[in-house]
Amino acid sequence: MKKLRWAIDGELWELDASTPRTLEGAARAVPGKALPLGLSRGTKLFRPNQIDFMQRFMAAPFLPSYTHHLGITIQRVLSIPVSENWSALLLGQFNLRKFLSSLKENGGGDGVRKRDLKSIGKLFLDKSLYALGFSSEVLLTPDDTLLLSSDSYYAHNSSSIPRKKAVFHHKFPHHNLTVDAAWPALFVDKETGTYWDVPFSMAIDLASLPLDSGLSYHLCLHHNHGSPKQFQGDPIAQVPASLFPGISAKCAFSYEKNVDIWRSKAQKLKMVQPYDVFLSNPHVSASGTIGAVLSANFGESSVRLVEDAKDIKQLSYHNPTLKSTLLGDIFASMSFTAQHGNFQRLVSDLTRFHVRMDFPSGSKFLSGATLLVQDLLNSHQPSPEAVKMICPTTSLSLQQQIAGPFSFRVDSGVVIDFKDKGWHIQADQPVFAIEYALQVLWSAKAVAWYSPKHQEFMVELRFLES
Repeated sequence: MKKLRWAIDGELWELDASTPRTLEGAARAVPGKALPLGLSRGTKLFRPNQIDFMQRFMAAPFLPSYTHHLGITIQRVLSIPVSENWSALLLGQFNLRKFLSSLKENGGGDGVRKRDLKSIGKLFLDKSLYALGFSSEVLLTPDDTLLLSSDSYYAHNSSSIPRKKAVFHHKFPHHNLTVDAAWPALFVDKETGTYWDVPFSMAIDLASLPLDSGLSYHLCLHHNHGSPKQFQGDPIAQVPASLFPGISAKCAFSYEKNVDIWRSKAQKLKMVQPYDVFLSNPHVSASGTIGAVLSANFGESSVRLVEDAKDIKQLSYHNPTLKSTLLGDIFASMSFTAQHGNFQRLVSDLTRFHVRMDFPSGSKFLSGATLLVQDLLNSHQPSPEAVKMICPTTSLSLQQQIAGPFSFRVDSGVVIDFKDKGWHIQADQPVFAIEYALQVLWSAKAVAWYSPKHQEFMVELRFLES
């Protein structure tokens, strides 16, 4: 690996979600149903490169993962030397659960003892146990990168279909241009936790680089082709409007302001490097973002988007003859972070809390507020629909040092159960993780996480995240 591509994921924009369901290890986020805000997908180290790094520098012979439809699988990569500016990796995946099941079926309860090594070796020849992925990254110029990948699964079922992907990335001054095509493309609906396959999806994205405070913008052209299909084994759900065939052009502008409420001025331990430089300053801070987005949609997806937003008063224009829709809206986000400790000592030197509240649709918020005021003026009990429309999308994160570079972290959404008369608050799609900070790389970590909602476990490498 000649060069690590480090990137800082933004707070507001929909980013790729990590998942072990594919060899790529990622799924695109389904844009919001009221108004598509999925304008940018954060870049991170590609999955085969993560495994290659851990094999080379962390003495990891393979990486395990788990999904409810595949069970336990293990992955390993083989690096193929090409040239200084061209790298290629071959990723192999072995289905451990299926192998143990076959071993038990062929040998009864005492299969391992009854079968000789030769007969056990024949089980390894079963192609359905394996999946192969090939990826090639070419550094065309210092500012241009081309990534090609292809995955093949020998198990013949609808959840293991071949996947191909091509990504071109160019760095402009203070801007990033990304052209991304995948067939099929895997999407995940963060509201329901459901995965969807779209036969072909392509996006062209131009984004200004994130700043601590100030103005930024995103421009995106997105095209979906073919009928979306639900991932096998997931609960039956309604297809999100933005995944239907069509073309969408989006433009969004936002202004972000970060404020330090308190920041420690105490000196750090001398001659002791923090386990993570991004987590080495005790502080209390807050940030706020406000912006506007305009979306032009053509095709079947435009009709579905209008139907989803029919009860929301917003800037919109729909032409049924041309199957085109113009939607406009405003959005906002607020966050609060508090951290104790410098993450230098062996124990009790890191406690971090983060909460974020997103208002993805200002029109939806105003519509809900209007209904709520009408209920109060008419001496009626506020309707659950009105309260739901004004409630932000809230997420919490808590991180606590265990010992040395190890820490425990839990990320979870927060929702109100409107079906219950008491309107109880409950956790939504929590994710539990153990993080190991790679001190020598300043801000990098190996993360082992588990999602009870998706029944997924994965080990991955992350850089420059807090």
